[in-house]
Amino acid sequence: MTLEINKQSAISFYKMAYEGDPKQAVELYIGDEYIQHNPDVANGTDGFIEYFERMGREYPEKSIEFVRCIAEGDLVALHTHQTWPGNDEYVTMDFFRFDVNGKIVEHWDSIQQIPKQSANGNSMY
Repeated sequence: MTLEINKQSAISFYKMAYEGDPKQAVELYIGDEYIQHNPDVANGTDGFIEYFERMGREYPEKSIEFVRCIAEGDLVALHTHQTWPGNDEYVTMDFFRFDVNGKIVEHWDSIQQIPKQSANGNSMY
């Protein structure tokens, strides 16, 4: 049951922040600490909020689709499809570590622009 709750929390947290309310996302889903591994985002909740508020101002038309969500132990992985202005598309992988209270305390991610052509003919999803 905890794995399913953590999966739903990770999706809700990311969606809420991505769609424009990072402060509320932090209040609802972040634990006592927040360790950030994305080099473009400052450590802690203030850095997270600042980053997503800036993204919301600069790219209000962006969208996100959650393709899959996998959980094991205290980790949740999200595989997403993001579309940015100019139909710029990205595949992302986000990993969240949860504490014993079901709150997010650490984040890692990787992002790649979806190429126009693929040598293997397979999609990124």
